[in-house]
Amino acid sequence: MPVINSIAADAEQMKTWRRHLHAHPELLFDCVKTAAFVVERLREFGISEIHEGIAQTGVVAIIDGRAPGRTIGLRADMDALPMNDLSGADHASTVPGMSHACGHDGHTVMLLGAAKYLAETRNFDGSVVVIFQPAEEGGGGGREMCEDGMMDRWNIQEVYGMHNMPNLPIGHFAIRSGPFFAATDQFDIHLEGKGGHAARPQETVDTTVMAAQLVLSLQTIVSRNADPVSQIVVSVTSFETSSTAFNVIPQKVHIKGTVRTQSNDNRDLAERRIKDIAAATAAMFGGTAEVDYHRGYPVMVNSEEQTEFARDVARNVGGNVIEAPLVMGGEDFAFMLEERPGAYILVGNGPSAQVHHPEYNFNDEAIPVGCSWWAEIVERRMPAA
Repeated sequence: MPVINSIAADAEQMKTWRRHLHAHPELLFDCVKTAAFVVERLREFGISEIHEGIAQTGVVAIIDGRAPGRTIGLRADMDALPMNDLSGADHASTVPGMSHACGHDGHTVMLLGAAKYLAETRNFDGSVVVIFQPAEEGGGGGREMCEDGMMDRWNIQEVYGMHNMPNLPIGHFAIRSGPFFAATDQFDIHLEGKGGHAARPQETVDTTVMAAQLVLSLQTIVSRNADPVSQIVVSVTSFETSSTAFNVIPQKVHIKGTVRTQSNDNRDLAERRIKDIAAATAAMFGGTAEVDYHRGYPVMVNSEEQTEFARDVARNVGGNVIEAPLVMGGEDFAFMLEERPGAYILVGNGPSAQVHHPEYNFNDEAIPVGCSWWAEIVERRMPAA
């Protein structure tokens, strides 16, 4: 079926909601006003079981169908990014240094629209748990909601998520089974040598040369240690010395970067080799290296059965579903998919700047499409007897 008629009829109202959220972004777990907006809408829909304060500002609401059955979770993220909004939109961010440049305002509203429809019709057996999550952008809000016991508390058996995809046409979807989004890790390497005057390098242990060699050597993890057909990225993104003078060789250098992998084996490989290469390089120059390796979001893995079901629903709603590419970005919906089987899909945002770009703006035309996909997930997975 195409977009659900009653959802399409609410498009203007939902656009107003989305633009309000876009103008008032919040970061990480500090989604206080956003959560309050969500709760107010859910109450307007006649939903009585609403739980606040999950993972600080997360919101969970339960919509019961016409008879007992399975329980499905639907998740949207609420937080914005710490960057300025250069979209030029009338509804641009009113908060300096904060912007919904990833479209979480749109995701929140799409789930609100689906919740409204499902609460009105209840044309299913079982229960729907609508999940509004804070802190997807680096805070691990998905992990925190799971650690708060969300899955067991409401007996969630399957879970589904969604993200917009710039430059995929409106009404089109993209999905793949198995590993989808990458694990995202970070590393800090602190090198120490012996500082001194740049005119007398023989009296120093030069951390600048040491660090430059290390940056180049770290690239061999991908080119010489990992299987050439595997997906792995090792990127050094910052190089900071303890000196600001042109004639001083620094005592210390701090390097940091990120690792992206699509398998746990490559994740272990990268961590091990970064530590080994840093220690060996520092020792070669007579210095020392301290490595702090921080594991972030795990690989996000779509379950095969739920992916094929989600793909079929997307075909019914939009008619166009492509095989999604592997994504080396991270997504903390991965934590929920570690707890329960489920699937994550990309919905077309039409021509737009890429996510995390200061000129990005969510396309309101995608809202009814996303709402209909979520609603159809419920009605087809848990049909009324």
